[in-house]
Amino acid sequence: MNAKRLVIAGKVQGLGYRDWMVVKARELGVSGWVRNRADGTVEALIAGDIAAMEELSRMCRRGPRMAEVSSINEEIADPPTEPGFHRVASV
Repeated sequence: MNAKRLVIAGKVQGLGYRDWMVVKARELGVSGWVRNRADGTVEALIAGDIAAMEELSRMCRRGPRMAEVSSINEEIADPPTEPGFHRVASV
């Protein structure tokens, strides 16, 4: 299974970004998780079909209404150990 870790920077906390991403990931059939980080970024692990992962990554560049994404850092990662896509505790 293909997997990537995303770190999304900008105005992305306190706007429903994580809930929005859960909905979009599930619609695309992508597995993984999303969480807020103490530095103000949102971190996500996404896994699944390459086309679906690329679409989710593209969508994350805009995010939900009111979000202002300034950058996304992507790197290859190990796939998640749990099925589905969900929010995890902030770090």
